[in-house]
Amino acid sequence: MSQRQIIQVFEQYQKSRMQFVKTVADLATRSQNIEFLQNAGVMPLLHPLMLDVVPGIQQTAARALGHLADQSEDMAAAVVRQDILPQMVRSLSRQNRFYMKEAAFVLRAVSKHSPQLSQAVVGCGGVDALVTCLEQFDSGVKEGAAWALGCIARHDASLSQSVVDAGAVPLLVLSLQEPELALKRIAASTLSELSKHTPELAQMVVDNGAIPHLAQMILNPDAKLKRQVFSALSQISKHSVDLAEMVTEADVFPAALTCLRDQDEYVRKNVTTLMREVVKHTPEGVNQLALVLSEESEDHIKAATVWSIGQIGRHTPEHAKAVALANLLPKLLELYMDASSSEDLQTKSKTALKTILQKCTFLPGLEPLLFDAPSNILKHVLCQFSKVLPHDSRARRLFVTSGGLKKVQEIQAEPGSVLQEQINAINACFPDEIVRYYSPGYSEVLLEQLENYSQNKNPVDSSNNLTE
Repeated sequence: MSQRQIIQVFEQYQKSRMQFVKTVADLATRSQNIEFLQNAGVMPLLHPLMLDVVPGIQQTAARALGHLADQSEDMAAAVVRQDILPQMVRSLSRQNRFYMKEAAFVLRAVSKHSPQLSQAVVGCGGVDALVTCLEQFDSGVKEGAAWALGCIARHDASLSQSVVDAGAVPLLVLSLQEPELALKRIAASTLSELSKHTPELAQMVVDNGAIPHLAQMILNPDAKLKRQVFSALSQISKHSVDLAEMVTEADVFPAALTCLRDQDEYVRKNVTTLMREVVKHTPEGVNQLALVLSEESEDHIKAATVWSIGQIGRHTPEHAKAVALANLLPKLLELYMDASSSEDLQTKSKTALKTILQKCTFLPGLEPLLFDAPSNILKHVLCQFSKVLPHDSRARRLFVTSGGLKKVQEIQAEPGSVLQEQINAINACFPDEIVRYYSPGYSEVLLEQLENYSQNKNPVDSSNNLTE
């Protein structure tokens, strides 16, 4: 056999290996193929190819593993059992940027499924390796690393702390400042995942200067970036008054309010979530939402604002009182009952009303609803009165003098219904004669009794009285 023929044998072997990993990588992108590949024993065949002498085969084998792990938690667990991760992490620093991207993909695909698999990535030094990738020049490598770190961090505080301890946060903040949109999005998303678990983790993100850079991107035209920016700011704000104040001090508002008109549904939703998380720490912020609701003409923005008001009002009785004092309960009722409101606005207004009413113990704010609310809302209103009136004598006096008790007597309720039971509970807080006095028709009965008394009175007595 000639030298050329011998070389051809090796070339054919290399082509076969490459063809195999390419085909597996392609097949693994479709979920319906995963079970067949698993039954065929694909994992033990790919494992040695991760150490192949040809860099292209190594990279493609890693991509195939990533697709397999991405599609199936069982395959992700198999990657861990085969001890593929430690060898991948050890070789990462010696590999080129193409391999780094594929390795980051594998680590992301494994860690996304569960805290246990994420812990396996942490245990083999995967987080430190990913942080090293964040330091690379290539934006694609940094993007893949940031994405994998976000998948690890999202599960719980302990895993997030591992990411923070590895020094990822300052590098993620630097990634926010890179020109590539995709990297900005992933960096903001990962900072959001890190911030969501505890105030301490959120504080670490803040201490590394993330807020000003996030705030600068609020008016960026890219909707996907704005989604992640508002999500990150919301996760930071939700933990405490101090963190919420740091967000507002970065001039997030009123710029964020303009995004309530954004065409992207998720941008609008995340803006309202941010508004809720900031305002929930201090009820005074409800007035800003009331202003938006009064000035806005588009239903989808009203719906987002109503949802935010509902999320605030359901927080505590104090927050529900703030909503009532801003005269928003009648406004929510109006939007719910207005036939010209969109279905989404009606649904959100109804939901907001119910959740706020369940927390509201400020009775003067509830009384306007007694006169206009339909029975499905009225029962929630009366429920709050029936809870508060038995224990508050001043509230009972005000309820009588304001006309509330009279209005309750005028409500038509089915005997034995929940509404009737609540009316009975309210009536039980007052003497029978007062309840009868305000009952419909009581004045007519009284006049009839007076007339009967006058007609039946003795005439002699009358003349004697006149003489006297």
